[in-house]
Amino acid sequence: MPSNDVRILLQAAVPTAAVGAIAAVVSGVVVGGKGAIGAVVATVLTILFMGIGLYVLQRTAKSLPHLFQMMGLMLYAAQILLLFVFLSVFRDTTLFHPKAFAITLIATTLAWIGAQTRAHMKAKILYVEPDSSGGKPEKSGHSS
Repeated sequence: MPSNDVRILLQAAVPTAAVGAIAAVVSGVVVGGKGAIGAVVATVLTILFMGIGLYVLQRTAKSLPHLFQMMGLMLYAAQILLLFVFLSVFRDTTLFHPKAFAITLIATTLAWIGAQTRAHMKAKILYVEPDSSGGKPEKSGHSS
């Protein structure tokens, strides 16, 4: 993974983890231990899903740029489907508090999106790959 991609990943994951830690403390105080566990599970799930998604999109953008938009849409659909599967499996769980989990999942997802947007805006990413041949460009205009 190129350094620019790792930098964007870290700039999105660190604020998300901070929001998750705050949510775990608040959930632990308000609901108890199960609330804290729910917040931690939601934070890990968000970082895992969004991190893998960012990695897949970066790889797609570099290798198959013509499929980038379709891959993004498919990736978001897959993330929602995986979250649905996770929620279905843990529907009747007593391991964590479901409301603390849900609120933290929303908060950490919004934190990730905001931090990733900020990271992309601040990154100096070239829109066009510079020519690495080092040769002089050919003259294309009228020569008089």
